[in-house]
Amino acid sequence: MPMITPNEIRNKAEKRYNDYLQSIVKSIPFAEIVIIGDKKPSDIFSEFQREITILTENSKEKKGYGYSVEYQTIKTKKLGTQGIPKKISFQTESDFLKYLRKEKETAEFRKNCSLILSKFPELKEWIIKYPLKVIDNRSQWNDLLKVCGYFKDYPAPNLYVRELPIQVHTKFIENNKGIIRELLDVLIKDHVKQEESNFEKRFNLKYVQSLVRFRILDKSISREYFSGIDDLSIPVSQFEQLKLPVKNVLVVENKTNLLTIALTLPELEKTIVVFGSGYKVENLKNVKWLEQINLFYWGDLDTQGFEILSQFRSYFPHVQNILMDEPTFKQFEDAIGEGTISKISEKLNLTDEEQRLYALLKINNWRLEQEKIPMEYVRENIRSQMCDGMEHKR
Repeated sequence: MPMITPNEIRNKAEKRYNDYLQSIVKSIPFAEIVIIGDKKPSDIFSEFQREITILTENSKEKKGYGYSVEYQTIKTKKLGTQGIPKKISFQTESDFLKYLRKEKETAEFRKNCSLILSKFPELKEWIIKYPLKVIDNRSQWNDLLKVCGYFKDYPAPNLYVRELPIQVHTKFIENNKGIIRELLDVLIKDHVKQEESNFEKRFNLKYVQSLVRFRILDKSISREYFSGIDDLSIPVSQFEQLKLPVKNVLVVENKTNLLTIALTLPELEKTIVVFGSGYKVENLKNVKWLEQINLFYWGDLDTQGFEILSQFRSYFPHVQNILMDEPTFKQFEDAIGEGTISKISEKLNLTDEEQRLYALLKINNWRLEQEKIPMEYVRENIRSQMCDGMEHKR
């Protein structure tokens, strides 16, 4: 096994850099950094000489800075008496930093740490934990601290990000949400909505809400409440507060299904159809009035369709599927295509019948898109399934 090389010494030294930065923040004086080099030198004399030469030529002895090598004289069977490296170390801070070419970077780190802690001493533990993040953001700390200062004074702004009266670039906060989130989680922790991952929601900011698109199948409702308009898109928060004389809501997976319903069932009493947009059905989870009505879901007959149904049912346990059954699947098996491979292994929130069909689709990677089902079949079955579902609920 060859002797430790200068490249290996550099790699080991770089791994000690994070600890060194932490020691600066902790005000711990520099201590000699010892690099473990426990590899035995070659027992071939020419190779041994080459290894020693390379190690020495790159050391402080020759360069005037960097690592020092302490030798131990030992007698070997094949090499005779030789000086073998016993200890490799950086004896001074200057040796260590110049070797790593980190002198300027460390000076900036010290300066930024001083700046940060002068304004927010409570960030000390964060700096100790993530010193390299201070370096990664070396040119931005003045603006980052402006943002932190504003939120310290106004922890619940209720403004859009670009409305905030902070003297930074228009897109600065948007472009630096990751580091700003970490800092604010420390600085205004009592005002942070910990359960929210969305930046704006987490820090009490206004945000552009997702829209809910829905179609009204009862023309009397569209005339009375929306001047005859039956296809609408409104913010989620407004949809949550919607008060209509609706008894039945059908949530569909994609826009094609939304249009299909409107064409095949242009009139259905006290009923609306909502575009769930696949997994974005999550946007509906806080619509409390859906708990009080007959709720149905229509998705593609594939693994994703049932996985979305399971997700939706976790919000509303009473939801029933529409046209996601074995008779429909068998009726149009000629239209079956290749599905998307599912990586989900946990048990889904499905009925026994749904679970059997889901397992069949998953094993064979099958997919029957609802667009492939003839409108006549949709018209005849969807009305009856919804009526059966409503009777079952009653």
